[in-house]
Amino acid sequence: MNARHATLAGLLLFATMLVAPVRAATDPSFLLTGTAANFDSYFPSYLANGYFSTMTSVRGTEPNRAYMVAFMDYKPGDIARPAAIPGWSEIDYNPGGGWLNAIRLDKKIFADYAQTLDMHDGTLSTSYRFVYANKSTDVQVTTFVSQAAQHLAATRLTITPRFDGSVQLTFPIRLWSEYQPRFPIASMSGDQMIDAVIASGQTLQNKPVPTPDRAAVWYPGYTRVLASDGDTKTLTLWLDGRAEHGLGMAEAAAIELPAGLDVESVQLEKGPTKLSLNLTAKVRKGHTYAFTKYVAISRQDWGGDARADVALATAARKQGFDQLLAEHQAAWHALWQSDIVIDGAPDVQRAVHSDLYYLLSNTTVGTAWPMGACALTPGYAGHAFWDSDSWVFPALLLLHPERAKPIVMFRARTMQPARERAKQYGAQGTMYPWEADPETGVDHTPHFAYGVWREIHVNADIAIAQWQYYLATGDDAWLKRYGWPVIREIAQFWAGRVSWNEAQDRYEIHHVTSPDEAYDDVPNDSFTNAAARKALRIAVKAARRVGATPDPAWSTIADKMYIPFDQQHQRHLDFDASVPHDKITWMGSSLIWLMYPNLDLPMSPQVRRNDFDFQLEALKTHGDDPNEMMMVMLAVGEAELGDGKAAGAWIDRNLVGFLKPPFNVRTETVANNAGYLLSSSAGFVQSFVYGLSGLRIEDDGLAQAYAPVLPPTWRSLTLKNIAFRGKHYDIRIDRDADGQVRLTREPPGQ
Repeated sequence: MNARHATLAGLLLFATMLVAPVRAATDPSFLLTGTAANFDSYFPSYLANGYFSTMTSVRGTEPNRAYMVAFMDYKPGDIARPAAIPGWSEIDYNPGGGWLNAIRLDKKIFADYAQTLDMHDGTLSTSYRFVYANKSTDVQVTTFVSQAAQHLAATRLTITPRFDGSVQLTFPIRLWSEYQPRFPIASMSGDQMIDAVIASGQTLQNKPVPTPDRAAVWYPGYTRVLASDGDTKTLTLWLDGRAEHGLGMAEAAAIELPAGLDVESVQLEKGPTKLSLNLTAKVRKGHTYAFTKYVAISRQDWGGDARADVALATAARKQGFDQLLAEHQAAWHALWQSDIVIDGAPDVQRAVHSDLYYLLSNTTVGTAWPMGACALTPGYAGHAFWDSDSWVFPALLLLHPERAKPIVMFRARTMQPARERAKQYGAQGTMYPWEADPETGVDHTPHFAYGVWREIHVNADIAIAQWQYYLATGDDAWLKRYGWPVIREIAQFWAGRVSWNEAQDRYEIHHVTSPDEAYDDVPNDSFTNAAARKALRIAVKAARRVGATPDPAWSTIADKMYIPFDQQHQRHLDFDASVPHDKITWMGSSLIWLMYPNLDLPMSPQVRRNDFDFQLEALKTHGDDPNEMMMVMLAVGEAELGDGKAAGAWIDRNLVGFLKPPFNVRTETVANNAGYLLSSSAGFVQSFVYGLSGLRIEDDGLAQAYAPVLPPTWRSLTLKNIAFRGKHYDIRIDRDADGQVRLTREPPGQ
C-alpha cells in the first residue's frame, strides 16, 4: 500500500470531477431524513470515505465511535478486530442551563428536529431549536468525511441564540477506554461464548431497534493513546496512538471560531478519556455563529504522524469549510455518474441509492485493502469473508471497477499467509481463510466458528472474482502479475483436494461445509463442487492467456467433477444423497446459490425451474428468519426464469424489515440487528446489474445470458455509465411499442 500512489489517484479523480455534470442534489431518492419520531428507533448510520469513518448520532454533536481501514487490535486470546480510533466529530454546547449532549431527547427540547443524510453530497445535516432552562438556540450541524482529501473530515456547529449572554463550547477528541468484558474468542467454543455472555449480564437474543443485538461479540478493539497535547493559541489538538498490539495511528484537530467572537477564555483539558479545547464566549441574541472542527487522521503505512496531521488540519482550516465541502461534494457527484436509475418505483430507487452510498463510502482506490463484512464498523470483527469477492466485488465491478480492484488486489497481496494455511491443513497451493484479517490476510475466524474451515468454496469464489476482473478490464499485464498467480495456486489447491471415485468414474470433494452452514462435514456439496470446477476451468484459460502451460489434471478433474443430481425429479441436490436434508436453517436449501451470477451453473430451463421451486418449498418448510441475501437470490432466480413480476415482488420484499430507520442501514435479517452488512447492500445492487438485466461477464464480453425483465409497474431501469473493457455504456431496460421488455446499450448521456 503506497500512500503517495493513493494521493495521486485521488488527485487524478478530482481532476475529472470538476468537469463532470451532476444530478440535482434535490432528487429525493438521495435524501433520507429522520424526525423526532425516530428518537426511539434511531439506528446509527455512518459517514466514511473508505479510509476512516464516524458513526452518526441523533443530535449531530455527540461523541461517536470512529474506525479506520484495516486498523486492527490484536490482543492475545482475542480475534483481530477493528480498533475504535479516538472519536473526532464531537462538539458540545451549553447555553447556561445544561450541556446539549447530556439533555434528554424530547421533541419539546429539540423542537422542529430534522436530520438528513444527503447521499448525493455525502453529508449529514441536523437542525433543531434547542429549548431548555428558559433559553433557546437554533442549532445546525453539518458533518462530512472528505471524499476528495482522504485524510480529512470536518464538522460545523452553527448556533443562533435567542438571548444575550455567555455560553460554553467544547471541542473534544474522545479517548475511548478498552471494552469490557473482552472474551478469549480465539479459543472459546460456541457454548462457552454464550455462557460467558450470559455471565457478563448480556444476551445474544434479538433485540428491538435501535439496540444492536450482537455487541457482546462484535465489540470494538482498543487504541492506546501514547502521547497527546494541544495549543490554546493555535486552537489545535493532536495525538499519537497505537492499536492494541497493532499499528500506530495519529489524529489532529484544528478549531475555527467565528470572526469577531467575544472570547472570554480558552482552556486545554487533558485527561485519560478526553483531550479537549474548552471555550467560553459572549453571544448576542439573533446573531449566528459558526464553529468548525477540522480533523486529520492517519495510520501506519497511510499518512504521517501527529505533526503531519496538525499540518493537514490547519491547512484545511486555512482553506475554509466551504471550499473543503465543495471539493468533497464534487467528488461524490463524480461517483454518482455511475448510477442505477429506476422510473416507476421510488421506494426501490431510494433503497438502491442508500445501498450504493454505503458501498461507495467503504471503498478505496489504488490500494490492496478489502472491505470489512460490516463496513467501517466492528461488526463481524471487520474481517474479509467470501462475501467480499462474490457479493461486494461484482456489485462494484461494472459501476466502479477502480473501487472493485482493491478486493482482488488484497487476495494477491495475501497469498503467503494463504500458502501457510494450506500447509497447516495438509493442502496444496493456497487455502484462503474463511475470515481474513484485512491488514495481514491471516486467518482470524473465531474458535466457536471453527467448523467453517471446511467451507472451502471461498477458494473458488476468489478465483472467479480474479477472472471476472480480468474479463471486465482486459488488463493482460494485471492478469500476468497479479491474477494468474492467485488463480494458479487455487487450482493447485483443488487438484489436491479432490478424491477420485473409480467405481463412479468421477471426482468428488468430501468433508466440506455447505453454504447452508448447518450442514457441516458433508460430501459433495453441489455449490462447492460446481465452484471448484469453474475455478479449475478458469485456471486453464488464464494459463493460456499469460503464455503458461496449464496442468493437464485441471481439465481432467473439471470434466469429471461430480455435481449431485436427482434424475427422478430433474433437479440438483444440495449435496450427496447419502446426507439427510432435514435441518432447520436460515436458507432451507442452497440450490438458489447455483443460479447466482458469479457461479451461474449451466442448466436447462426446466432444471432451473425445478431447482427454484425446491428452494422455495425448502425455505417454507426448513427455513427460519431468512437472511436478506436469500431475498436477493430469489429475485435473481425469478429474473433468470423470465418472471419480471415475481422478481419485482422479491425486490419489494427486500425493503421490508431489513432497512433500519432512518437511514436504510441493512441488518442481516429482519430480527437480527447485526447491522451494516455490506454483502446485503451489494446483493441488492446485483439484483439490478445482473438480475433484471440478464447480463453476465463472460469470456466473449458482457453477454446477454438471459432475457431482460422488468416489474410490470416499472417504466424503465437504467444502468448508467457501465464500464467494460475501457468503454462506457448506459444500459437501459424498458418496453417497446408492443410492451415487450428490451435492453439497449448506448454511450453515456445519449
